[in-house]
Amino acid sequence: MRQVTVAATQISCGWDVDENIRKAEQKVRDAHTAGAQIILIQELFERCYFCQKQRYDYLSFATPLEENPAVAHFSALAAELQVVLPVSFYERANNAYYNSIAIIDADGSLLGVYRKAHIPDGPGYSEKFYFTPGDTGFRVWDTAYGRIGVGICWDQWFPECARAMALMGAELLFYPTAIGSEPQDTGLDSRDHWHNAQCGHAAANLVPLIASNRTGVETEGDSSITFYGSSFIADETGKRVAELGRNEEGILVHTFDLDALANKRHSWGVFRDRRTELYDVLLTKDGKEYGA
Repeated sequence: MRQVTVAATQISCGWDVDENIRKAEQKVRDAHTAGAQIILIQELFERCYFCQKQRYDYLSFATPLEENPAVAHFSALAAELQVVLPVSFYERANNAYYNSIAIIDADGSLLGVYRKAHIPDGPGYSEKFYFTPGDTGFRVWDTAYGRIGVGICWDQWFPECARAMALMGAELLFYPTAIGSEPQDTGLDSRDHWHNAQCGHAAANLVPLIASNRTGVETEGDSSITFYGSSFIADETGKRVAELGRNEEGILVHTFDLDALANKRHSWGVFRDRRTELYDVLLTKDGKEYGA
């Protein structure tokens, strides 16, 4: 058996970067004490979700990978606790700005970076103003405790992202996110839809999925978002086996047997029976060949 214990954290965030890092560190330590080996922190946890409004001064939040304080801090913590930490950060690379995640192995080393592929744009979520579409492609990493894939927030709505990582051998899927209410429609609550979409990725690929969301109310001028928390861990059938509430800060922990999961994926034949020669339509925008 190859057993691995995973965790998701959930906190509220303010504008004090040091305080947010301190809070996230405490949750990582709590998860480690509970036995977790791979621990997911939510998206862009260094400060409030700054994408509610388009402000040029907020572009200064972006840093090169080598200069980001959270990446440096959690690299040291990963080595101390011997845990794997995907760490979300706002990356600047020359004239490009990315919503990125650094994959830190259990010895504190950097395995690589994934840059968010799908960039949303809507009231309260003006990410196209801040982020360049990612150029890394979907990636997986061999960590000390298993082969993992990581998508970021809006990526979680696209089955192609999860399937690509599963095809590359991901044994666990991780999705840090920042999702909540819609400023333009206070009656819209996407929490259950969010759960269902991601649990579907787990079930379709027979790969457990771990999602970490923030909680709390964040206001920027006339825009306000209530982040609905509800971080969760889903097993390979899509069943939520651990879940936090909308308003609480905390951690989730669950253990999986990666060898048993591999056998189950093989027995179902989902990857054996794929018909790749029929999937060209997925490479089009409108579902048909140009000029057809």
